[in-house]
Amino acid sequence: MPRQPLELAPFRGLRYANGDLDRFIDGEFDLARLLAPPYDVPDAEEARALQRSDPHNAARVTLPFELSRHSTDGTEGTVPRRYRAAAALLHDWVDTGVLTLDPLPALYVYEQVTADGRRQRGLIGDLRLPEDGDPSAVLPHEDVADAPVHDRFTLMRVARANLEPIFLLYRGAGGAASITTETVTDPPLVETRTRDGAEHRLWAITDPDVHTRVAADLADRSALIADGHHRYAAYRRLRAAHTDPGWRHGLALLVDSDTHPPRLGAIHRVLPGLRTEDAIAAARTVAAVETVDRPSAHAFDTVEGPALLLASPEGDTHLVHDFDENALASAMPDRSPSWRHLPTAALHEVLLPLWNISEEAVRMVHDDPAEAVAAAHHEKGTAVIVPALDVHLVYEIAAQGELTPRKSTSFGPKPRTGLVMRLLDTSDR
Repeated sequence: MPRQPLELAPFRGLRYANGDLDRFIDGEFDLARLLAPPYDVPDAEEARALQRSDPHNAARVTLPFELSRHSTDGTEGTVPRRYRAAAALLHDWVDTGVLTLDPLPALYVYEQVTADGRRQRGLIGDLRLPEDGDPSAVLPHEDVADAPVHDRFTLMRVARANLEPIFLLYRGAGGAASITTETVTDPPLVETRTRDGAEHRLWAITDPDVHTRVAADLADRSALIADGHHRYAAYRRLRAAHTDPGWRHGLALLVDSDTHPPRLGAIHRVLPGLRTEDAIAAARTVAAVETVDRPSAHAFDTVEGPALLLASPEGDTHLVHDFDENALASAMPDRSPSWRHLPTAALHEVLLPLWNISEEAVRMVHDDPAEAVAAAHHEKGTAVIVPALDVHLVYEIAAQGELTPRKSTSFGPKPRTGLVMRLLDTSDR
């Protein structure tokens, strides 16, 4: 069966209106106050801070209000109250003009420039979803868990909206989609700077002839999910569960990795309660372990194969490498050699069972080794510093139909939530 073409269709974006005088600073609309990171990046404290920062911050709908540990989440019918509250809030913002629909269907060019000068541009549009069982042009590279998929499925179903785009990569330098993305010169619809120092700009491409050229260019290409596996799985589940044509697409940002190689960071682990000396002793039964100066990515420069750093709450650091190939093969008999040699595969399939640690007990820390060590100190446990993967290895594993262990990659820069959303019910607005 031939696979479905890669299709990114224009849509009428739902965006913040700029008429609220309370959000003008030095004569300029301060959109940055309303934007948020993707829903799964903030921890609970950061999410509460975002929700308190402005009554219309996007996190108020993407992160349904968490109730206290001592309260129960009441339901109305079969849907927890927090999802209904978030959906009602979103549609109240639409009804009161906080959010407005653009008048014409568009593909949106989105530019990010990070504080350290990294520039990324991509196209935001309606990603066509395959029917169940049909080959897809979109390749996942990471496994998913059911709970976050169900969470996003429920929120989007009740809100009847895609609240934030997933992040896709494709190889397309020189094609019409890439050219369209790179050559837009009109003044942007949106230009703002968020607290992390990143600049964000958004343009709308409404010319149907350009849409046609982009569609023809993308049709024979494929895309890799960089971020948003759980949301993509929720898109697929919504498409399968509903006959409404609106669910045949999902909101996506498509970035040409030939033109804009992504930043590929690591996601470190914190193992609460695991004494580092016990972790080291067990690791020595399947790998070489040696002391290093500090938890730095440079420790991986001189070793091949899977390698990890174990850091104690006091900062003592040990490099775990040169894993026993028989141990890797025994733990992962049905996996390819490239998959077995992923650091997260060695961690989750070999070391965690040795340490008698369940995946549910593992805490994740994005990018910053020092933050992971600090968290290990707080949790009286051990930090596991994981090296970043190479994007070409991720493409290779996805192309051969394998999925990396969950949270093996941290692609960036991730799209900011709130710049443009997608509402299913647009015919009467």
